[in-house]
Amino acid sequence: MPLCNDSSRNLAVAVALLFAGVLYFSFSTRSISDPISDLLHNTNTPQQVFPQDELEAVLESAAAGNNNTVIIALVNRAYVEEVGEGRTMLDLFLESFWEGEGTLPLLDHLVLVATDHTAYDRCRFKRLHCYKMDIKGVDLEGEKVYMSADFIEMMWRRTHFLLDVLRHGNHILFTDTDVLWLRTPFSRLSNNGSLDMQISVDQNNVEAGHAINTGFFHVRSNNKTFSLFNKWYDMRLNSPGMKEQDVLQKLLDTGFFNQLGLNVNFLNTTEFSGFCQDSTDMGVVTTVHANCCRHIPAKVFDLTLVLSDWKSYKTSHVNNKWSPHHKCGGSWKDNDYVPKP
Repeated sequence: MPLCNDSSRNLAVAVALLFAGVLYFSFSTRSISDPISDLLHNTNTPQQVFPQDELEAVLESAAAGNNNTVIIALVNRAYVEEVGEGRTMLDLFLESFWEGEGTLPLLDHLVLVATDHTAYDRCRFKRLHCYKMDIKGVDLEGEKVYMSADFIEMMWRRTHFLLDVLRHGNHILFTDTDVLWLRTPFSRLSNNGSLDMQISVDQNNVEAGHAINTGFFHVRSNNKTFSLFNKWYDMRLNSPGMKEQDVLQKLLDTGFFNQLGLNVNFLNTTEFSGFCQDSTDMGVVTTVHANCCRHIPAKVFDLTLVLSDWKSYKTSHVNNKWSPHHKCGGSWKDNDYVPKP
């Protein structure tokens, strides 16, 4: 009996060792394509992560919960430097969102596009959605006085950037930084999905044609607007000395909008007003644009008065006239004005 038990144990041990050897050989020679080996390999090896396009990441974050629409404003160093009584154009612009009706939540959808590091750092400090635009070979830091060569170049760079945003599939509500937001424009803009573009004008004068203003407009991302912005940007090569707004006006007047089948709504100045033509009704005014004004100090001074008028209206709900825009009116005769470099 003892001999039999020893033999059985020896046989069992031999079988176990043989089985273990087979398993070892099997796993040690398993190819890399084996699913178990792949699983073990993938568990211990970090997966390759492809970097997301920086602009795409900013747009995705800003458009969340806003029907794929982003609010875009362009800033440079001149817009974040103090003017006059310690105000900056950017501070005044952002203050209007705080003072406006239904506008504060819209800051979550605002993307500030900076042309230089100073403006970008200020944007980051304010914890907004920020993007640094690539402007290699061009200095866009200081103030670019209306219709100067640098001003025209900055406007064309802006147009090209907006085309890039449209290509990313986002709808755009573009605003100049010298536009005060007193009410949410989304309740005033048409909800008609067939409209490709809604754009502000300098004056309500349909008989004389629509004098469009590219300082405030909404544009949908689709093939027709791709074609418009492509054509618009390409025309810079044949339009020396013309700002982008004048070139777009030319495309409108010569029928190119109609050729594309674009559906356009021209925003009236009662709701989307500016210094070229004031709104006569504070009860419905949505935005106030410091257009018809030459330089930043004048804009900041007169827009500060506009914001004061708005605060008074919110308290009294009495429809008064806006304070005169004397500084902007006089800016065209200010031949001695020299912008900061």
